[in-house]
Amino acid sequence: MTVRTYDSLKEVKDDEYRYWQSRPVHERMSAVSEITLAAYAMKGIIPNVRRLERVAICLQRPRR
Repeated sequence: MTVRTYDSLKEVKDDEYRYWQSRPVHERMSAVSEITLAAYAMKGIIPNVRRLERVAICLQRPRR
């Protein structure tokens, strides 16, 4: 366990940003999912969606 002390909130946020950027994408997405489910649980809502919905749309740009 590591204990760090900071002089400002900006330092805390910068360190936290660096930490999450150092983690692989699948770990960050897992953390987002976990936090989302915890927020729903605090509100007493049980979401019926088991994963993020992915939508892909291809648009054709008009030629100039």
